Amino acid sequence: QVQLVESGGGLVQAGGSLTLSCAVSGTTTSSSKRIGWYRQAPGKQRELVATIISGSSTNYKDSVKGRFTISRDNTKNTVDLQMSSLKPEETAVYYCTIYTGLQNYWGQGTQVPVSS
Repeated sequence: QVQLVESGGGLVQAGGSLTLSCAVSGTTTSSSKRIGWYRQAPGKQRELVATIISGSSTNYKDSVKGRFTISRDNTKNTVDLQMSSLKPEETAVYYCTIYTGLQNYWGQGTQVPVSS
């Protein structure tokens, strides 16, 4: 059974940094077709933040380019999201997701409140 467990969320001040981590079990990050992070702010739809596609190609939401970095560690079977210069409007629940080629899986999410 595929499971994704996010960690690293928490309250951060505007302009601050935070690193989220997602531990994957039941499948491997190295074999994933797509792995990455989405977020959902209160009252808004879930949106793409950053993904790694087919092993190495990365894709970022325009507004986070240059501030966020997604990385994958195949030895640990994890995917991280390093976030810097955070803004209050980026307050959201951040979700890890993996597409194995057969099915898409989601974690439970981790809260990231950004105070002004």
